[in-house]
Amino acid sequence: MGAVRERLQKILASAGIASRRAAEKLMEEGRVEVDGNVVRKLGTSADPETQEIRVDGTRVRPGKPRRYLALNKPKGYVTTRSDPGRRPTVMELLPRALRNLYPIGRLDMGSTGLLILTDDGELAQRLTHPRFGIEKSYLVTLAGQPDKKTLDRATRGIVVEGERLALEEIEVLGGRSDRRPRTVTTTEDRSERTRLRATLRRGKNREIRRLFEALGFPVVDLHRERIGGLSVKGIPPGGFRPLSRGEVELLERRPPPRWRTRRATALKGSTGPGRASASPSEARRAEAGGPVLPARSRQRERSAKREATSRGGGAPRPR
Repeated sequence: MGAVRERLQKILASAGIASRRAAEKLMEEGRVEVDGNVVRKLGTSADPETQEIRVDGTRVRPGKPRRYLALNKPKGYVTTRSDPGRRPTVMELLPRALRNLYPIGRLDMGSTGLLILTDDGELAQRLTHPRFGIEKSYLVTLAGQPDKKTLDRATRGIVVEGERLALEEIEVLGGRSDRRPRTVTTTEDRSERTRLRATLRRGKNREIRRLFEALGFPVVDLHRERIGGLSVKGIPPGGFRPLSRGEVELLERRPPPRWRTRRATALKGSTGPGRASASPSEARRAEAGGPVLPARSRQRERSAKREATSRGGGAPRPR
């Protein structure tokens, strides 16, 4: 079996010397050595088991290997290590040898789906702190049929109990638009359902449930299907599996910046709300079936018309 090499920043963080960012500063200041050589280049890898790593002359001992699990949380369990009310916790789904791990983030008792458990505090902060912008995707079933205006409000954001709640993106998966006035509410209306895929980049307490409750469409079912690039697919309810090194690195990776605006979308052919991010002119051209010309093409077209007019009118001569 070959040597296991890791970045120096990570080795120092795992050994409790400093956070990764502080470890990078130590390297830049020339305070880190590997086998007697000062290392300043960020991203340099080493094997803590076979190489001698020192910070300010003190030998760095390799930290205990971190553990990472993906669990498919079923309903009826609270996401905590212990509960004063003696309700079942997600820790009871694990063997005793793994019950010293910590669940990252929250899924309330009635929600299901992907939950990550680890003893890596730095990864926990990366997955929960808003500044890292890790996407989390949820399958949501609503009571009722929200119209396009309502879903647009969900992506633009509303204030609930003094706190602004908003979704990054909404995709309608099933259900039809309710074209009746919002003042009409019947028992039959509430029995209808709408299925959505909702995406968040942060995660306030029960944000999706509180948001749709305030908009008048309570959440019937909530299932987290993805965190970053990691999916719950293949894990049965109540089951778990360890994460591979590649999957952990996928979670650690900072997502690319997103330049587009928040939006609500519908699947092609759906009768539900449509795309909300296109400009009015783009929407009109799309409805007419005509192409959207690049700016230079439109400019050449106008120049040709002016040239034809200056020659006495009529269409431009073929070239």
